[in-house]
Amino acid sequence: MSDDDRPALLAEGRPGDNAAPMSVGELSGRLKRMVEGEFGHVRLRGEISGFKRATSGHVYLALKDEAAVIDAVMWRGSAGALAFSPADGIEVIATGKLTTYPGRSKYQIVIERMELAGEGALMALLERNKARFEAEGLFQKSKARRPLPFMPRVIGVVTSPTGAVIRDILHRLEDRCPSHVIVWPVKVQGDGAANEVAAAVRGFDAIAPGGPVPRPDLVIVARGGGSIEDLWAFNEEAVVRAVAACSIPIVSAVGHETDTTLCDFAADLRAPTPTAAAEIAVPVRADLAEQVAMLGLRTQRCVRRYHERAGERLAALARVMPKRDALLGPQRQRADDAGARLVRGLERRLTAGRGQLDRAGAVLRPALLDRRLERAGAALASAGRALAANDPEKPLERGYAYVEGRVSGRVVADTAAARSAGALRLHFKDGTVDARVERSGGRAYTEGTPEQPNLF
Repeated sequence: MSDDDRPALLAEGRPGDNAAPMSVGELSGRLKRMVEGEFGHVRLRGEISGFKRATSGHVYLALKDEAAVIDAVMWRGSAGALAFSPADGIEVIATGKLTTYPGRSKYQIVIERMELAGEGALMALLERNKARFEAEGLFQKSKARRPLPFMPRVIGVVTSPTGAVIRDILHRLEDRCPSHVIVWPVKVQGDGAANEVAAAVRGFDAIAPGGPVPRPDLVIVARGGGSIEDLWAFNEEAVVRAVAACSIPIVSAVGHETDTTLCDFAADLRAPTPTAAAEIAVPVRADLAEQVAMLGLRTQRCVRRYHERAGERLAALARVMPKRDALLGPQRQRADDAGARLVRGLERRLTAGRGQLDRAGAVLRPALLDRRLERAGAALASAGRALAANDPEKPLERGYAYVEGRVSGRVVADTAAARSAGALRLHFKDGTVDARVERSGGRAYTEGTPEQPNLF
C-alpha cells in the first residue's frame, strides 16, 4: 500500500480532487430543492394509515399501497376544508407536493386536497360510519318511531331557499292543509353544507316555546336527488348527531326514493321525496272537513234515532197505563160520599146544639141566679173576716209587738233565736224600735266581740 492510500489522521487535499466537502445542512437543502422542483405537483392514490389530528389542527397520516408507504401531512387550513372525515383504511387520491423533512432525513407529501378514490371508497366510508353510528346508538330514534304530530301548527324546513324543493313543499302544504312554515336556508351541497344543516337543526331545537319566533312542531330536512357525492353532506357526522339529538320530531326527505343517507337513519321518519314529506307532515284539510261533516250527520242520526226509540217506548208505556178516569173514579166517589156524610153530620150537630141551648136557657132563671149570687157574697164575706182575723198588724193595736232580727230580717219567735240574733227590731202599730239583747248580768250581746276577761 502506497503512502497516498494510507488513511490519514487529518483531512487533507489530494491531488486531482477539486470537490470541497459539504455540510449536512447544505446537502439537505439541495435535496429539498431538487425534490420540490422535480415533484412540485403530484397526485397519489393510496390507503390512509396512521391517521392522527394534532391539537393544532394539522393532520398527519401515511399513504400506502401493496408496494410502499409515504408519510403525509395536511396543514390546518386544508384539513378544515375536507368534505369528509378521514379514517384509517379509506382509499383516497391526495394532491400536493413532495418535500423533505431535514430533521429526520425523510421525504413526505404535503397534501393540499384529498378526495375519495371513486364511489367504491365513498360507499366503504359510508358503511364504516353507519356501523360506527349504529354502535353509538345514534339511530335509536328511528327505531323508536316517535309519533309525528297529527296537525302541526308550525313546520320548520331545513333546505336551500332557491331550489325547487322548497317550492314543492310549500305548494303541497298549501294544497293539503295550509300551515305556518319557517324556512332555515342552508347549503345542501359542497364545502360547509354539513355544518350549516347541523346548525339549522340545532337552531330549531333551541327555539323556546312562547317566544317571538314560534317553535316548530315538526322539522323537515329536505334536498333534491343527486349522486352519492352530491348527497354526502347528509352523511356527515355533524348532521347525523344534530338530527339524532333533536327533541323535535324530524322527517328526513333527502334525495329520491332510491337514495339513502345516514340522516334518514337518525331521523324519526324517512320520506321518499320532499313532496312526500309534506304529504306525511299534514293531513288533507278537505278530507278532515268531510270527515267532520260525516261525523256530524252520524251524530244527528243517532240523536234522531234515540228520540224516535224513546217516543216509541213512551207510546208503549202510555198504552198499558190505566186511564185517568179509571184511576180517579174511586177517589171521586169517596169524595162525594164524604161530602154527603159531612152535610148530614153538620145537620145532626146543629140539632144537638140547639137542644143543649134550649136546656141551658131553661136552667138560667133570674131567681136561681140571685140565690147563687147571695151564696157567693156570703162566702166572700166569711173569707174577708178570716183574713182580717189573721192579719199580723191587728194584734199591734191591742198593745202587742212582734220581733225580727235586725240583720237577717227574720221573725224571732223564741229566746234562743233572740240571743243568736243579738240586734233586734221591734214592730209596734205606729213604728219600729231597735233593741239589743242583754245577758242576765246586764251586759249586752255584741256580735263578733269576745268578752274581755277580768285581769284583776
